Amino acid sequence: MLDGSSPLWVRHATMGAVNRPTSPPRLGLQPVRGGVDAAVLAPHATAVDLCLFDETGSPASEQRVPMDGPRHGVFTAHVPGAGAGLRYGFRAHGPWEPLHGLRYNPAKLLVDPYARGLVGELGYGPATYGHTVDSLLRGDACGPPDPRDSADQVPHGVVVDTAALDGPDPATNRPWTPWARTVVYEAHVVGLTRLASFVPAELRGTYAGLAHPQVVEHLLRLGVTAVELLPIHAATSEPLLVGRGLTNYWGYNTLGFFAPHAPYATAAARAGGPAAVLAEVRTMVHTLHEAGLEVVLDVVYNHTAEGGPAGQHLSWRGLDNALYYAYDCNVPAMYADVTGTGNALDFRRAEVVRLTLDSLRYWADVVGVDGFRFDLAVTLGRGVDGFTADHPTLVGAATDPSLHGLKLIAEPWDVGPGGWRTGEFGLPFAEWNDRFRDSVRSFWLADPARAAHGLPGHRVRELATRLAGSVDLFGAGNPPLVRGPEASVNYVTAHDGFTLADLAAYDHKHNEDNGEDNRDGASENKSWNHGVEGPVLPDSPAAEIAPLRRRSVRNLFATLVLSAGTPMIVAGDEMSRTQQGNNNAYCQDSPISWVDWDLAPWQSDMLATATHLLALRRDHPALRTERFYTGAPLASGLPDLAWYDPAGVLFDHARWHDPALRTFQMVRTAGSARDVVLVVFNGALDPQDVVLANTDGDPWLAVWDSVWEHPDDQRDVAAAGPGHLPGGAKVTMEPLSMRVYVTR
Repeated sequence: MLDGSSPLWVRHATMGAVNRPTSPPRLGLQPVRGGVDAAVLAPHATAVDLCLFDETGSPASEQRVPMDGPRHGVFTAHVPGAGAGLRYGFRAHGPWEPLHGLRYNPAKLLVDPYARGLVGELGYGPATYGHTVDSLLRGDACGPPDPRDSADQVPHGVVVDTAALDGPDPATNRPWTPWARTVVYEAHVVGLTRLASFVPAELRGTYAGLAHPQVVEHLLRLGVTAVELLPIHAATSEPLLVGRGLTNYWGYNTLGFFAPHAPYATAAARAGGPAAVLAEVRTMVHTLHEAGLEVVLDVVYNHTAEGGPAGQHLSWRGLDNALYYAYDCNVPAMYADVTGTGNALDFRRAEVVRLTLDSLRYWADVVGVDGFRFDLAVTLGRGVDGFTADHPTLVGAATDPSLHGLKLIAEPWDVGPGGWRTGEFGLPFAEWNDRFRDSVRSFWLADPARAAHGLPGHRVRELATRLAGSVDLFGAGNPPLVRGPEASVNYVTAHDGFTLADLAAYDHKHNEDNGEDNRDGASENKSWNHGVEGPVLPDSPAAEIAPLRRRSVRNLFATLVLSAGTPMIVAGDEMSRTQQGNNNAYCQDSPISWVDWDLAPWQSDMLATATHLLALRRDHPALRTERFYTGAPLASGLPDLAWYDPAGVLFDHARWHDPALRTFQMVRTAGSARDVVLVVFNGALDPQDVVLANTDGDPWLAVWDSVWEHPDDQRDVAAAGPGHLPGGAKVTMEPLSMRVYVTR
């Protein structure tokens, strides 16, 4: 019952709110002078109600405001007297015709796709489905609509006044790190600090914890320049996972493209509401910026949390199912699922492109992030005729003033027809290079495993192409060679797959904890357990393989950070983190996924090695390049890149095709500074004598060997000792090892 003490917006809502907005409509709810403007896109709806709730969110407090429209597909309203903190949702009226893609059910409260904040937990009962299901959530997706109200089962939107946010503006202190100096560190907000005893307990696993001084110190000491965060858009877990007692830990199941994921905030921020959560995110970004670290967000615009047609009825499906989702144009209407998640947003629609670009601008302008990694980016570039690099979404991201100069990284594939598109995105996009991943794993792991059984492996030309920046993939364009090797985001591991340590300890995936009978995850990993599956104890008869495993990990890491291109490291790999053989830990919010900071001595050695290798990359211009190599002489008289065989002879065409060759040398030179670096690779199972490349320059100084357990372990690398060696000197390379020499 209403009385004079009711909030002004409640009294106006009941008496009939002033429905015309005070300015041209912007989607979402915007605080304006005298109240709040509301706008929602629902072109096929016959009516939409704006549903307002008190601060408790109780369904009993719900007040429905009929919205004007649609005009150009948009319904609008104005709520006088309302402001920041207002809780709300929508109810959409219209035909229930699932066979034709129309699924209107006003019994279901819908989340605003433009909500800046969300409060409340998603339920998983029958009321969250638009069609009728039983207690086991079984039903006909094209059957009758479900009449149960869902207002207490879905999160509510909350109005956030971004113009009134306190604290420093993280968009004003961006580091603007050049691509050539960029080293990406992929991390999960929770997993990075959940077990970090040096972080106060109340901050562990939170945005604030990630920006803790000791975490920042670790990142700076390691030598990374950008933190790429797994999704922090508001997300939910799939009903099937919840039924197994698991959660979608990675967060690739978006419910809101503008709202930060509140569970990653501290308890104090969550208690303060969405504005406080957003403030914590902004403070995290600003703090990392102050330390010189960029923040890149992994963003999932290709699909939503609503799943397939039989999934939950939460937002886009209820507002305009036929507009937001890609269909096959048949009757009955079926989703064109090119993401493998049950649905794909339809980027043939200008409205979907607008949603994506509006979200990107928001995170750039308000949160101040430094770039985005686009999950399944090919979906974002699918038009009427399939993928095209000049799709409006990609052109919009490339030309939008708010995104100018930010780092845009594509995961260049999806699971639809013609979905593998590595190398086909244009400026200013960089791309994940899966060919780099596969060639490095093959050379150091899969090929030696085959050789141990007398089987042939790959030729070295594939690895050499990746070491040199993958011009075959990223050199195309008009004009050619414009993007340069920095467009290749090189990686050996990512959140999806084995960790670096597990690549050297497991031949097979071990995903039993995921509850899918080990059917999930990739079965082909190009890994090698070195003869024994899983961990080996120090007193085990198999303990003798442990040093070789550690050497393999060092080989993988060094090849990653010393190659031309932009290296990406997964959090914890610098300390040889294990996931116990799980190569699909998307549902493991547990120690399986969390970084363990309690290091054994050999893990501390690995951390020192990783730090040393990244310092070599930072300190030697020859290990960083903005242009593809040509082999032509530089001002110093030396070629920018040269390849030598074990005898110190320059490669010719035939040598590249020698299947028996597993040992070679790479010499890279930087400009007139005459900074020259020699990297020697021995991928054979036996020791190999190598005649060091003769560049007629200064003698070589060994600065790192993968045989060394610790970079301070400057053991002899030649009969002459670890001092300077002239070109033409003969050295012996241990099996499966690599070594770095410099001249400066």
